[in-house]
Amino acid sequence: MPRPKPAILEVSNLRIQRDDTVILDNVHWRVERGQHWAILGANGSGKTSLLSALTGYLMPTDGAITVLGRRYGETDWRELRKQIGLVSSSIRQLMADAEPALETVISGKYAMIDFWGRITAADRARGLRLLRQIECEHLAERPWLVLSQGERQRVLIGRALMARPRLLILDEPCAGLDLAAREHFLQFLQRLGRQRSAPTLVLVTHHVEEIMPVFSHALILKSGKVLAAGRKQPILNARFLASAFGAPVRLVKKSGRCQLTVTGRVRGVV
Repeated sequence: MPRPKPAILEVSNLRIQRDDTVILDNVHWRVERGQHWAILGANGSGKTSLLSALTGYLMPTDGAITVLGRRYGETDWRELRKQIGLVSSSIRQLMADAEPALETVISGKYAMIDFWGRITAADRARGLRLLRQIECEHLAERPWLVLSQGERQRVLIGRALMARPRLLILDEPCAGLDLAAREHFLQFLQRLGRQRSAPTLVLVTHHVEEIMPVFSHALILKSGKVLAAGRKQPILNARFLASAFGAPVRLVKKSGRCQLTVTGRVRGVV
């Protein structure tokens, strides 16, 4: 039998409970080098709690989390967190309006919001290289206030890459984008994920339409449990998605992407 590839992250028997509420229950998940994952689930399925546990902001009740070979509880998670890039709406809302895009990218090296330190020549050179990588070199001196939502998401990815992470988590990065901006951003993600130097990508989304061909695997959560996990092709099917979202659905696959249509009443909705 071939030996498994080294794990970027591994979650075993993860349980998170607060008082009488079980948020995550018996979650098992392994991400190997060379894989890109999408996490799907309805509101309340446990997606945000899983991310919070991975980044050390939510203490597990039971189970084990290992990221980049280091186990939660046995290492300084504040240091490990620097190797995990995170793009989320919570970070987007904290940026200073007047900060130029280049400084926003550079700030990622220091995990600093509203960067006030001295920019070295090496930092500036790397920041400009990353702006080229994320196709935003022309935005270097443009302040955050006047960037479009799609441009902001790309700049935040550049900011995350500044710290040379081996894992990049994208928490609903298309939220707030119109249809055209969303498609442009998704095509950018596709190009980013195919780069040899790309970190392992984990995309959290409600929408199967946002799962680009570059994503090789999928994890579907339902009520705090793993409904299905594995290679994308067999996992993304109408049966699992109907169960996850509580409604009969029709799934169409074309050119490596999926389109989902609800074909009946959502359970619990009149």
